[in-house]
Amino acid sequence: MRRALELAATAGVPLGPNPRVGCVILAPDGTTLVEGFHEGAGTKHAEAAAIATAQERGIDLTGATAVVTLEPCNHTGRTGPCALALIGAGVGRVVFAQSDPNPEAAGGAQTLRDAGIDVEHGLMAAESEDLNRVWSFALTHQRPFVTWKLATSIDGRSAASDGTSKWISSRAARIDTHRLRGLADTILVGTNTVEVDDPQLTVRDADDRPIADQPLRAVMGMRELPARSRVFDGSAGTVHLRTHEPAEALAQLFARERRHVFLEGGPTLAAAFFRAGLVDEVVTYVAPVLLGAGRNAVDDLGIHTITDAAHLRVTDVTVIEADGEDTCVRITMTTHGTALHGLSTHEED
Repeated sequence: MRRALELAATAGVPLGPNPRVGCVILAPDGTTLVEGFHEGAGTKHAEAAAIATAQERGIDLTGATAVVTLEPCNHTGRTGPCALALIGAGVGRVVFAQSDPNPEAAGGAQTLRDAGIDVEHGLMAAESEDLNRVWSFALTHQRPFVTWKLATSIDGRSAASDGTSKWISSRAARIDTHRLRGLADTILVGTNTVEVDDPQLTVRDADDRPIADQPLRAVMGMRELPARSRVFDGSAGTVHLRTHEPAEALAQLFARERRHVFLEGGPTLAAAFFRAGLVDEVVTYVAPVLLGAGRNAVDDLGIHTITDAAHLRVTDVTVIEADGEDTCVRITMTTHGTALHGLSTHEED
């Protein structure tokens, strides 16, 4: 199973509506016969990829054991059901880690059992769920997982009093932000951010080169946007979500098979999502600078006393530094299972 998880986490697999899955098929004596992993939407699923390799090499899979990180699917989408593919290949046993949370694809385990195949599940389930935490959350809650990213001074300002903010964080922090952008399939801002800052909202590597598989650029708000805005430059897909309601925006993105939203809007948009209980993770870059005045990182959350403060749980603290630059601290927090007094709350996913 560890090897199957390594295959599932293969670098370069495009992010999108499908989970990351790995498969290892073993001979009755425990030796590895073939391996496979899912390479992105529209390609063979991990089990089908492994079976195809076996067919190409003339390897008989009769009585073999398939070890898979996710319950074999039971439906026909862009590809056929993996449960039926395993039955057709003649495997005698299937061990999988995580049950499929997608109601359209679940049920593969029972299909396999009905065909007389021995099925076991739950082996390293936590590791598989962690690998696909965003996808699992989206399928379970029927909306994208939302990561809110912000950069602030140590006194909580996102811009100086004259409005300047572009370089509040270090270059190393900006490179790290692009890395995190690349882990999402959607970057979301409001119309005001587009009008004022005119961001391109693409993902670039450490050498400032655009990556091949760009997230969707989503702009939320009712106002018309200038056609010359850089979000319309053709370097990535763009959608204008004509709504002020966070839940409606996420519903539209989920309908487009988007599973992970990287929220980079200003303080007004951030407050709207947070007040609606629709922020799942917060990533903040804290620069070692003081401004004393200027724009707050987030607008009014409706919290008027310290006892009603929104308490988040810190999951990671990383010091980001580079030669000749200010050190920056990245703090990652989750809202799941935390007390957000007066706001919508989450249960652990």
